[in-house]
Amino acid sequence: MGDSGEALVDIEARIQERMEEREAEKRRLSGGKPAVDPERKREFDSLQLARTSLQVQVATAQNPVRRRQLDLALAEIDRRLAALA
Repeated sequence: MGDSGEALVDIEARIQERMEEREAEKRRLSGGKPAVDPERKREFDSLQLARTSLQVQVATAQNPVRRRQLDLALAEIDRRLAALA
């Protein structure tokens, strides 16, 4: 019974070692850069689309109050984009 317990520990050690090797290989291939967070990327892309839409609206807005609202919205989006970068 003791030999089978030692074999199990040995197998677990080899599995852990292999997992560490694979993780090191991933880091090496990515140049040491951390993986991109998909939620963060989605938020960034969404903000970029909103910014583009607002820029189109600013270009066509004639009412000064509406233009001011759009400018404030653009400033807020730029602030959020800077925080994500």
